[in-house]
Amino acid sequence: MHKDLEEYKDKLPDKMLAEIEEKCPPAKIRKVVARVFEEYQQARVDPGEAVGLIAAESIGEPGTQMTLNTFHFAGVAEMNVTMGLPRIIEILDGRKSISTPMMEIYLQKPYCEGEGIKELAESLRETGAGEFINEFNINVIEFQVEATPDQARLKKSGVNATHLFKQLEKGLRDGSVKEKDGIITIKPKSKDAKGLNDLYTLREKAKKVYVKGIKGISQVLPVKRKDEYIIITAGSNLGKVLPLEFVDATRTTTNDINEIQETLGIEAGRQAILNEIGKVTDAQGINIDIRHVMLVADTMSAGGAVKGITRYGVVSEKSSVLARASFETPIKHLVDAALVGEVDHLNSVVENVMLNQYVPIGTGLPGLVTKERGKK
Repeated sequence: MHKDLEEYKDKLPDKMLAEIEEKCPPAKIRKVVARVFEEYQQARVDPGEAVGLIAAESIGEPGTQMTLNTFHFAGVAEMNVTMGLPRIIEILDGRKSISTPMMEIYLQKPYCEGEGIKELAESLRETGAGEFINEFNINVIEFQVEATPDQARLKKSGVNATHLFKQLEKGLRDGSVKEKDGIITIKPKSKDAKGLNDLYTLREKAKKVYVKGIKGISQVLPVKRKDEYIIITAGSNLGKVLPLEFVDATRTTTNDINEIQETLGIEAGRQAILNEIGKVTDAQGINIDIRHVMLVADTMSAGGAVKGITRYGVVSEKSSVLARASFETPIKHLVDAALVGEVDHLNSVVENVMLNQYVPIGTGLPGLVTKERGKK
């Protein structure tokens, strides 16, 4: 390390010092590092500053300007994605199942140049047995469903009739599947099944049995993004898509934050929160300081798993019973705390406001100790 950087070793982050050494001429390092240190000190948060409150205001005020509609992709009604305020609420609640999951799949060469991209996209889509059957007939006399496979469609998709039969056999646990003279027959296994409704239910189940593709991906749309082609999907399954050899795993992503966290870890989940909030605010033309969003993302992911800002998530982990009670269901929290003799040390803001005491932020942070004058 350069000698002029040594004195700042414990005052500035190592990454910042390394960047100064890499980018600055040796003669100017002393002057640059002094200026960087000055800027760094000004950028730091003052002790006792109410960062949570400022972040809440920073995000909440522009949030009132957001629209409530959903944005559609490329005029395709099936390929819509939730945007605006509903999407922000979805992210901050840390919801396990989101309303419109989607993926952006980046491809390796030659597919990213458009070669065979339609066939490739189609191979990713989850396809049910119904798409490989010409017609389903209800045979009332034999009390069975008869399915005639579409040989042309099977050949085009590279699926053979044996595979289709095996998938139906595997997927229909409440039906017995047999094949004769090219026709697949399905009979209900249950002895209680005697009405036509049972046959119709069995037929609908047979249509939905998984045959090929990636489960969860219901629609695919190849689009050109700048100078390359990517595949946008309705539905998401990051764990199955990333290992595919034609997929660029370094850039492929999904808008399902919990799926990213489960597949790639909590740090990736935290970054996904930042990216997804950024997408919504950019689309709405709203500017929020990234540090405020980072504070929210840190709070949501601090426990090692993404937790929403709800009474079941971040709020449930607060050490103060009064703070928990101030959010929702106060009686439940107070009764639960009373039963186990929980103690509240009043270390934070909300509980002190409730008791009409100075809050431990800003000027309320330092505690002054004075000597009492001796009594005469």
